[in-house]
Amino acid sequence: MIGIGLLGSGFIADTYADGLRDVRDARLVANFSRDPARAARFAETWGPVARTHGTMEDLCRDPEVDLVVIALPNEAHLEAVRIAAAAGKGVVCTKPLARTAAEAAEMLRIVREADVWHGYAESSVFSPNIAKAYDMVRAGAIGEVLSMRAREAHSGPHAPHFWDAGTAGGGALLDMGCHTVETARMFFGKDVPIVEVFAWGATLVHGDRTTGEDNAIALLKFADGRVATVESSWTERGGMHLRHEIAGTEGRLITDTGSTPVWGFVQNPAGYLVEKADAETGWVHPVPEEARAYGFSQEMRHFAERFAAGLAPSETFEDGYVVNAVIDACYRSMKSGVWEPVGPAL
Repeated sequence: MIGIGLLGSGFIADTYADGLRDVRDARLVANFSRDPARAARFAETWGPVARTHGTMEDLCRDPEVDLVVIALPNEAHLEAVRIAAAAGKGVVCTKPLARTAAEAAEMLRIVREADVWHGYAESSVFSPNIAKAYDMVRAGAIGEVLSMRAREAHSGPHAPHFWDAGTAGGGALLDMGCHTVETARMFFGKDVPIVEVFAWGATLVHGDRTTGEDNAIALLKFADGRVATVESSWTERGGMHLRHEIAGTEGRLITDTGSTPVWGFVQNPAGYLVEKADAETGWVHPVPEEARAYGFSQEMRHFAERFAAGLAPSETFEDGYVVNAVIDACYRSMKSGVWEPVGPAL
């Protein structure tokens, strides 16, 4: 049985804890939170299996913890990786891996030098509909992939730290574009690098809350000339919107992770519906088993199985670094107004 130590007690930590309930050979044994009140709520929610530690160092030294899962805000990822690696623990880090490619490169250097197992928790590539579409692409169902268009949008982050672009490292593109950049790499093939990007971003609605972009569009040009389009928005009402359109020489595929088999018109609130729902009454589209629909259970199972077997996962810190390098180039393009090259592989 793999003992999981979870750093963080916010929304994403709750989602990981929920997802871990589906992993037969892993058990949540410890939690750390920077907020004592949230730590108490987390322990109450997830039960006695989660022991609360007062520092990240204490959690990482816990002999029952085999694998550390980082579910902290972006600015804390580097420190958390350094502490986990120093304790010799395997580590999984939530997306984005870091705020910049330079920071991601340092995190990659740390785990390589410490020779510890590492995984990048990019949930989108594990979500059931995207995974199924990928299986169909790999089987040749639509021939050669020619292009991909992806959009992830909602009405804005749920926690204050996301809005502080200076601390978080960016706005909607970093927060949400990291998902669609990685799905583009998956569908086009990770052996074909993204070599340059062209991007636009602006703060259209939330200028009173952030200096970061609340809308962004980026074109990703791969080494063989193919292009993917990714869109990110913090200004779209009505719940989560996550859609992919993959066109090939022999067909096309469409995924819609935000779609749900349950929908209707309600005049009375019924409790939690879905992340970023915006409204509790009227036309509602609740998502059943949200942690599973969005791929969190599947990624946690994958990480636990690969860690137990001593095998590298399909998403590692190397992948997280590439995503950060692509997004860095996008931010440069937003300023320069021209195509910008993507930084080198490490």
